[in-house]
Amino acid sequence: MGFDVWSLFLLLALSLWSNSHALKMNPILSRIRRAPQAAEENKKCSYTFLVPEQKITGPICAARGYSTDKDRVTRLDVASVRDLLSKQRQEMETLKLVVDVDGNLVNEMKLLRKESRNMNSRVTQLYMQLLHEIIRKRDNSLELAQLETRILNATAESLRLTSRYKELEAKYAALSAIVNNQSVLIGQLEEHCMQMYSRRHEQPPIGPPLVQVVPENIPVSVPRFTNEIQSRNARGFGPERGSRSGSTPTSTTFQTPPATLFKKSPFRDCQEAQEAGHSTSGMYLIKPDESERTVQAWCEQDIDNGGWTVIQRRKDGSVNFFRNWDNYKTGFGNIDGEYWLGLEAIYKLGRQGDYKLMVEMEDWMDKKVYAQYDSFHLEPESEGYRLRLGTYQGNAGDSLSSHNGKQFTTLDRDKDTFSGNCAHFHKGGWWYNACGQANLNGVWYTGGVYRSKFQDGIFWADYGGGFYSMKSVRMLIRPID
Repeated sequence: MGFDVWSLFLLLALSLWSNSHALKMNPILSRIRRAPQAAEENKKCSYTFLVPEQKITGPICAARGYSTDKDRVTRLDVASVRDLLSKQRQEMETLKLVVDVDGNLVNEMKLLRKESRNMNSRVTQLYMQLLHEIIRKRDNSLELAQLETRILNATAESLRLTSRYKELEAKYAALSAIVNNQSVLIGQLEEHCMQMYSRRHEQPPIGPPLVQVVPENIPVSVPRFTNEIQSRNARGFGPERGSRSGSTPTSTTFQTPPATLFKKSPFRDCQEAQEAGHSTSGMYLIKPDESERTVQAWCEQDIDNGGWTVIQRRKDGSVNFFRNWDNYKTGFGNIDGEYWLGLEAIYKLGRQGDYKLMVEMEDWMDKKVYAQYDSFHLEPESEGYRLRLGTYQGNAGDSLSSHNGKQFTTLDRDKDTFSGNCAHFHKGGWWYNACGQANLNGVWYTGGVYRSKFQDGIFWADYGGGFYSMKSVRMLIRPID
C-alpha cells in the first residue's frame, strides 16, 4: 500500500516538472522557427518583430539559415541548461533512493504483519494447550479425590477384616483345643476298649502292621513332633475342622460354593471342557456318560497340557475324611478346598474311555513329587469299587501298586484283607490291603512327622515313611492321549 502511494507521488512530480520545462522552452522554439520563415518572406517584404529576451532553460535547437545575434544561444545558456539537468538528475537519484527506502519499509511492514499473524496463531495455540492442561489437572484432582475415597474405604474394610480375623483366630484356637482334647479322649477310649477286649478274650486286638519301608529321600529338617490337627491357613472354621472333630462321619455331600465360580454347561470330563475352549483352571460341572446327576469338580488346566479332573485333594485339614460308605460313594467337601469327588462319579468317568492317574504330593519343605500310572479305573459298586492300576512312573516311589485289585474300605464297610478294619486304624477310607503303603485320606497332621499309635496320617510310604504326613495331596485323572 505504501509503495503504490509513493509511485503515484513520483509520477505526479515528474508531470509537473515536464509542464514547467515546456513552458520555458516555448519562446526560444518560436523564435528559432520563425527565423527561416522571415528569410523567405524578405524576398517579398520584410517585417521586424521585437521579442523580449528570455533566459534559455531548455534544449537548444540550431536554426538553419539567417539568424540575428539576438537569436544565437550563448555558452552561458548551455551551461545553465546543463546545471539544471544536473540538478534534475540529482533530484531523480534522491527520489530513487527515497523509493528504495520506502520499498524496503513496505517489505519490512509485510514481514512484520506476517510475523504478527504467526504470533497470534501461536498465542492461540498456547492458550488452547493451557486450557487443556487446566482441564486435565482438574480431572486428575477429581480422580485423586476418588482414589483417596477408595483408599479410605479399603482401609476401613481392612480394619474390619482384621477385627474379624482376630475373632476367628480366637475361635480357631478354641476349636484346636477342643480337637486336641478329643484326640486325647479318643486315645483313652481306644485304650479302654482294648482293656475291655482283653478282659473278654484274654488277648488285646492286634493293630495292622506298621509300614517298614525306609524311603530313599525322606524329608529332613522337621521342626517338631506333633499330634495337633490344624490348618496352616485359617480358612473357615466350619463344623468339619479337623479329622476327629466337627460333624459325625455320616454327614455328607459337598458344601456348595457361590454359583459364579462354576463354568457353563456340564461336560463329560475336564478334557472336554478344555477342548470347548475353557483353558483356565477352576470349578466346572461334570456329567459323565451313564451318570444320572451332574457333579461339581475342579479342572486343572495349568499342568501337563491340562485336561485333568481332580478326584481328591488334601491341603489344610479343613474337611473330615473319616466317613462312611455313602459319603465316599456320593462325594463330600469343598470344591475350592479339600474334597472327594465320589466313588460313583469316578467309576462313571472311567467307563467313558481309557484314563490315567497322577498323584501329586508336597512335603513340608515345599518340595513336590508325583506318581503316575498309565491306566486307571474302578469296578462297579457290586465289586466294592475295586481299584485297577497300570504301570508306575514318577519320582515319589510306587506306594500304590500294592493296593491294586483291592476293594474300597470305610469305617462301616470292611473290604480289606486284614483281620480288623483298616479304616478304623488309619482314620479314613481307602483301597486298603492289610493295610497298605499309602493312606491319602487319613488325618492331616501339621509339621510332617507326627506321633500316633497307628499310622493314620496322610502318608506315602516310599516318600517319608508311614509317620510322615504330607502337606498337600492331589489325585487327578485324564484320558490317555
